[in-house]
Amino acid sequence: MKQFRVVVRLLIGLLLMAGVTCQAVMATEPMLPQVYDEQVDVSGWLMSEKLDGVRGYWDGWHLYSKTGGRLYPPEDFTRDLPPFPLEGELWGGRDTFEQTVSTVSQLLPHEGWLALRFAIFDVPAAPGGFTARIERASNWFSAHPSRYAYVIPQTEVHNREQLLAELARVEQLGGEGLIVRRPDALYTAGRSPDILKVKSYEDAEAVVVAHLPGSGRNEGRLGSLLVELADGTRFKLGSGLSDAERDNPPPIGSIITYKYYGYYQSGIPKFPSYLRVRGDASL
Repeated sequence: MKQFRVVVRLLIGLLLMAGVTCQAVMATEPMLPQVYDEQVDVSGWLMSEKLDGVRGYWDGWHLYSKTGGRLYPPEDFTRDLPPFPLEGELWGGRDTFEQTVSTVSQLLPHEGWLALRFAIFDVPAAPGGFTARIERASNWFSAHPSRYAYVIPQTEVHNREQLLAELARVEQLGGEGLIVRRPDALYTAGRSPDILKVKSYEDAEAVVVAHLPGSGRNEGRLGSLLVELADGTRFKLGSGLSDAERDNPPPIGSIITYKYYGYYQSGIPKFPSYLRVRGDASL
């Protein structure tokens, strides 16, 4: 097994040296979730917590971001990873997104990585449905335990009531939501109806186009952000901003994530609330 692992990694390394990019090795686009609709019966599907980290792709040799940018973890972090591709979330725990982005954005290996773990949620090049693919990763880590990587546990969904109870539990703990997957789903590029994200709210991204001044307790600092959606729709975003963010607001041109609860007929999101700067947008 060790000799096989070395040979595979050498082959991948030769491809990369020959100019083959990570995008050529991995799928043209990763498999991405759609939003859960309560009309969809997910009984028999598998659910897990949706980890709010930075998506990572291991090609058997190097670690990359979702856009194919090279990441630079120390050797200790990747030593026990397998000689085949993995997809997962680089995660430092709940409510650590900004710190995780800062850690993985650095261009030299450093010990900050050792506070993260690579939480595996798929084996994209493996044949078969999701259950068969993820079993390959589980078998690998059973034989090669890693301090810095693990396979995300999956729980079978019995009914909608159980799903919503688990969602409430995760959100109460500070988690973002759930992911549910059809166990026999093949790996396909792009948004797939076989993977659904389940949240008590929806979220989206917008570009900051202006800083609007505040009044009252916010006089002399940011009152709200003027943001723009991809279709050109603009709206004010003032809820959810902390005092620190009002004193030092997200730069104009930055991409932010906000949550909302549906849309008005005008196309403006209902009850939008600021969540954070999308710091991994450039990774």
